[in-house]
Amino acid sequence: MTDPSGVEHVLVVPTMLFHELGHFQGFNPNVEPYLKTLIDPAHTSYRPRDEMEQDPSFKQLIPYCLFMCDGNVFHYLRGSSQGESRLHSKRSLGVGGHISTLDVSDEDHAYILGMKREIEEEVEVGANYQQRLVGLLNDDLTEVGKVHLGLVHIFELEQPKVSPREASMMETGFSSPADLLEELDQFETWSQICLESLFDESGRLKN
Repeated sequence: MTDPSGVEHVLVVPTMLFHELGHFQGFNPNVEPYLKTLIDPAHTSYRPRDEMEQDPSFKQLIPYCLFMCDGNVFHYLRGSSQGESRLHSKRSLGVGGHISTLDVSDEDHAYILGMKREIEEEVEVGANYQQRLVGLLNDDLTEVGKVHLGLVHIFELEQPKVSPREASMMETGFSSPADLLEELDQFETWSQICLESLFDESGRLKN
């Protein structure tokens, strides 16, 4: 999604700020020490996405939303036309994406509006839900991960009604986390981290 200039500008924070708050690798459920600072306009900026994808001195803030119902979790296969090319042909749990200048509004924080927009663009949710922020994701071991910082949200649905709006979101469905853990190597890194960090071997949420 581009702004009127024709260039997509995305929400970022300096990687150094993230390190000052407390660098970690993988999943961190201790959100409070980070959240207020990471989305504070005093520390964030909007910069050209194509530049930020190659600049590890900034972290792009990404809502990474997991949809669950009765203990099962929504998953899909990324097609070749969806989003980040470095994740094509990988399975995923997460729905979400970049926050852009088009999400800036007096109505609510751009992060919240951007998360809602990304969900509405990617999937249709046909059930009531409650959502909560459960942790942060950081993976400096991959080229994609070096320039992104994920905020993991779990959406607890009353019914397993999530359908894709994008043709490149394929092989969708709800499955037991225990079954997905057995197929871990098929998933993108962030989804692997979520599966291993959020669920025990029986597939139950740890928290």
